[in-house]
Amino acid sequence: MSAWVVNKKGEPKYRRHFLTDNSTFHVERCMGVMQSGTQMVKLKAGSKGLVRLFYLDDHRSCIRWKPSRKSEKAKITIDSLYKVTEGSQSDIFHRHADGSFDPACCFTVYHGNHMESLDLVTSNAEEARTWITGLRYLMAGISDEDSLAKRQRTHDQWLKQTFEEADKNGDGLLNIEEIYQLLHKLNVNLPRRKVKQMFQEADTDDQQGTLTYEEFSVFYKMMSLRRDLFLLMMAYSDRKDHLTADELANFLRIEQKMANVTPEYVAEIIEKFEMSDENKQSGVLGIDGFTSFMRSPTCDIFNPLHHEVNQDMEQPLCNYFIASSHNTYLTGDQLLSHSKTDMYAWVLQSGCRCVEVDCWDGPDGEPMVQHGYTLTSKIPFKSVIGTINKYAFINNQYPVILSIENHCSIQQQKKIAQYLREIFGDKLDVRDALSRDAKTLPSPQSLQGKILIKGKSLPAYLSADAEEGEVSDDDSADEIEDDFKLKSSNDNGHHQVESHIRKKLDSLLKESRIGDKEDTDSFSIRALLRATHQGLQKNLRQSSKGVLKKSQSRSFITTLKQKRHSKSRLSCQSMDKEEDVQEGSGREAGGQFNRCGRKRKTMKLSRDLSNLVVFTNSVASQECLNEGTPGDVLSFSETRAQSLVNHRAEQFLAFNQRQLSRIYPSAYRIDSSNFNPQFYWNVGCQLVALNYQTEGRMMQLNRAKFMVNGGIGYVLKPPPMCKGSFNPFSDDPLPAYPKKQLILKIISGQQLPKPPDSMLGDRGEIIDPFVEVEIIGLPVDCCKEQTRVVDDNGFNPVWEETLSFTLHMAEVVLVRFLVWDHDPIGRDFIGQRTVAFSSLMPGYRHVYLEGLTEASIFVHVSVHDVYGKWSPLVLNPSFTIMHFLGSNKGHQLRGIRGLFNRSSKSCVDTNSGGPRKRSISDHLLRRTASAPAKGRKKTKMALSESVASISEQKNGLGARARARGEGMSGKEVGVEKGYEPRGPLIHRPMSMPLDRLLQGQLSLCSPDKEQSDMGSDTVIVEN
Repeated sequence: MSAWVVNKKGEPKYRRHFLTDNSTFHVERCMGVMQSGTQMVKLKAGSKGLVRLFYLDDHRSCIRWKPSRKSEKAKITIDSLYKVTEGSQSDIFHRHADGSFDPACCFTVYHGNHMESLDLVTSNAEEARTWITGLRYLMAGISDEDSLAKRQRTHDQWLKQTFEEADKNGDGLLNIEEIYQLLHKLNVNLPRRKVKQMFQEADTDDQQGTLTYEEFSVFYKMMSLRRDLFLLMMAYSDRKDHLTADELANFLRIEQKMANVTPEYVAEIIEKFEMSDENKQSGVLGIDGFTSFMRSPTCDIFNPLHHEVNQDMEQPLCNYFIASSHNTYLTGDQLLSHSKTDMYAWVLQSGCRCVEVDCWDGPDGEPMVQHGYTLTSKIPFKSVIGTINKYAFINNQYPVILSIENHCSIQQQKKIAQYLREIFGDKLDVRDALSRDAKTLPSPQSLQGKILIKGKSLPAYLSADAEEGEVSDDDSADEIEDDFKLKSSNDNGHHQVESHIRKKLDSLLKESRIGDKEDTDSFSIRALLRATHQGLQKNLRQSSKGVLKKSQSRSFITTLKQKRHSKSRLSCQSMDKEEDVQEGSGREAGGQFNRCGRKRKTMKLSRDLSNLVVFTNSVASQECLNEGTPGDVLSFSETRAQSLVNHRAEQFLAFNQRQLSRIYPSAYRIDSSNFNPQFYWNVGCQLVALNYQTEGRMMQLNRAKFMVNGGIGYVLKPPPMCKGSFNPFSDDPLPAYPKKQLILKIISGQQLPKPPDSMLGDRGEIIDPFVEVEIIGLPVDCCKEQTRVVDDNGFNPVWEETLSFTLHMAEVVLVRFLVWDHDPIGRDFIGQRTVAFSSLMPGYRHVYLEGLTEASIFVHVSVHDVYGKWSPLVLNPSFTIMHFLGSNKGHQLRGIRGLFNRSSKSCVDTNSGGPRKRSISDHLLRRTASAPAKGRKKTKMALSESVASISEQKNGLGARARARGEGMSGKEVGVEKGYEPRGPLIHRPMSMPLDRLLQGQLSLCSPDKEQSDMGSDTVIVEN
């Protein structure tokens, strides 16, 4: 990447906040040394150090090393770097304590979502200082970038990397055969004649038959020409190849629904995105500039205003969803993984506002943090608190909730309280918030910069002079039955069992992956964990006598597999009846038994620790939902909470309007998989704790949820969840509440890669993509719909299909875009992007797939209010009304899709007869963009089709309807097997009059006239 940032005047300037103590010359010298390469020792857990040559690549985008079995994949991108620490501080260095490394020669690079560490040792301190300085400088540059600069930089880096990977012989040139291989990798399916023609046009220097990087950039630009964007531009440019300032303003107001579009703003867009100096001087935006603008963050589907706090933060805490983490310290599974303090730093800076700390007695009177009754590693409590104090308020000042699971003796509880007071200091002082209304919880705004301790507190009836007292000990750590807990054993036995179980568990979890299961009854994880712990206990006993035998290993894994297939499901009804009986018997016995029929446990609690708990007092979850003060927090395992949601949803909803509830994953999710958080958000649960270390569908939903309000970890609940009552499982939960109709036009895709788990990798066949849109919200709103399949085109497929959804409570809805590769025996995942409905931007938008540099889909978004059974819809002149008037069902508007055919019907001047001269639009449209339609299976009945003004019939509707009918022909093929077939969706053309424009029947005269054409009237239609 560039060593400087460019300001608005185009002048380079260094990041002065970083270069205060580092001269320009010094930083550039560091860059040169890093690019030349340095031999360093790479430390790994459980093995000796490996000597490797580490170097910074030419465009300063990633760290590479060699030799490596990973070949080209042996790299760490600068974008993924989290922090660089000096000295031998990491866990890996501590394990290699016998290495006697000079701390001045050691440093650690933390990177990736799971805070992976790259631990390096240089031959001298100067080399270590050079790398630390250089990497921190590069990281500072990335943090300084705005979204547009980052998008441009990542594009340039991707294009350079693509060129280098295609250059097989490393001569800095690409021949035609290397281009053919590259196009196959990029999922481009073009005739070789066409490829050769573009190759020859790009090859302008003396190197005949090869392309330099600059020539390749021209070739790629020719290949990437967006005809959908060109047609969109023509719709507003009166068929010219550029947009004037007035025409651009017209487009922004009408299609993108932008308010207050000033001449200065339009001029700024032209200045920023137009690439031609001539066009800049003329004040117009050409196709290249328009393409850059449409692919910029300005036209992303996510509302840019939601990158900042935009909600009322003065309401009580119980009125917010709060981003929460479960067993925050773990880096992997719940049984064998490592614990790291860095996990707290990572989740806090990711926006998490509730972290968990499991405290246990440690050696030398020092409390430790670990996952009890497992083989996970331990970390000092003091280090955890220090990390939380350092990182809690770096990105935002809103309060952090520290959920403490206390399993310590009185002596170490006092040490915990001492560390909390000493390290957090004034952050624990919430007296200002206490002086307000005692009947409600304080607001996030009033608690800025504060840390709330969530834990148990001594009962009020206990004397104030008492230094300790007894409280309930029924908490999350005891969800595992006593018979299954891993008891202590000798160190040698632990080591042998850990080595054995780790290998077996890894292979078993790959075979029986339960990640992202939304129905906790759909897998027998209870039986799996029971077998695992029985096996651990058995092997611990045997290991004390000798080494594990192979027959015992086979027996252990066989037992696991047999238990995994056992069925131990209970119906919800019988479970509830059993709970009622057990709770009744507990009351008769004076409260000595909990809801599971076991004797209620108690523990001793120190007064010092109890006094730190103010607004978040942990209460045993079996107590009645109707009781308690606003400061009482109830914690539920997902299984118990699921029962409450299914059978007492309205009561649970009412509870969450007064108090906080915390939902945590079942302890039987030993692989750290996550449940579906939406299920509990639907009843207003605030603290839905997830395993942040496990990437996947559920964490994607969680991220999308909290991006709505700047990613600060607090999102305001919809008004019906804060006051009033409704049944979230009803078919019409809020009859008087306005509904929303979401209409998504899935237009095209760009640079879609091959599936990440493709067996043949880049050599695999060209993909056949289709798009699936999933709505996640209240049960009545949840559904999936998908487009047809486009054959053999992942580079620029065109779908041009409309999907329609009715949303009963749009404020809680998440919209999930998924791209799949169709396969005769199933489908392969390509990528996804999840966005909250309230963050969707209207108009023409790009949906960039998460984690992929260039891959995106191009969509049109429109939203309409729906009241009851009547839906007033904004009209567009390109919407059809033929079906509404009872005309031939086959007569449909063709939309843009018909323009992309090879035949002469797709030309601009279709009304003229005889031979004619090709126009610029014909030149652009002469190559087919998509394969024939394959059809699709519906997963939800669509809404009634929108209607338009009757005057649309006067504009040659019949001819266009026939073209539409031809485009819709094809055999109906189902893509997904898991859903019943539903009625077919009638596709609505995009909301722009391209069909009339390109047939010479429309010209855009003035913004006022166009505004009236684009639909100022409304028609009410019954669903």
